[in-house]
Amino acid sequence: MTDQQVEPPEGVEGAVEDERIAAFWQAARGHVGFGKLDAIVGGTPEDVVPPPSWSYGDDAEAEDLLARVLDGRKTATALAVAELEQVGLELPRVGDLSIVVDGEGTPRALLRTTEVEVVPFDQVGAEHAAAEAEDDGSLEQWRVHHEESWRRVLGEAFSPSLDVMLERFELIYPTTGPTPAVD
Repeated sequence: MTDQQVEPPEGVEGAVEDERIAAFWQAARGHVGFGKLDAIVGGTPEDVVPPPSWSYGDDAEAEDLLARVLDGRKTATALAVAELEQVGLELPRVGDLSIVVDGEGTPRALLRTTEVEVVPFDQVGAEHAAAEAEDDGSLEQWRVHHEESWRRVLGEAFSPSLDVMLERFELIYPTTGPTPAVD
C-alpha cells in the first residue's frame, strides 16, 4: 500500500541505480519536452538525470495499482507525511516527475505531479478516494484500507488527525498516442 522509494546502490551517490531506468528515461524524456540534443549542447541535469523511481510494493496489490495507473483509472496517491519524514523524503511539488517501477524493478510509467495537498486523515474527500481507484473507489473503503496500512506502518502515531499528503498525477509515458518528435 505504501509507496516505496527505489534506492541507489550503496556507496554510489547519485548514480543511476539500474540500466533499465536509464533506458526508460531516454525513451520517455521526449514526452516532457527534453530532446536528445540537450545532452550534447548543454542540457540541465533535469534533462539528463532520471527522476526518482519508486514502486507501490512487490505484491499482487502493487501490480494491480500499477495496472490502474497505466490504464488511466488511478490518478492519485496518498502517503502519511510521517512516512515521508521517516525516510527523509520531501513532499512532492507540482511539476515533479517520477518513474514507477513494477515489483521486479522494471520501469513502467513516467508520472508528473499535478497537485499536492496536505490534509488530516479524517478530512480526505470522496473525490480523492475515487481518483486513487482502489477497492470499490468509495471514501469508506479508502479510509478502512489506509487506516489499516498506516496503523501497521506507524503504530501508535496513527490518529484521525494524521497529516496525509494527497498527490494527483498524470501519466506522461507510456501513452497510446504518437511519440512526440525529439530534436
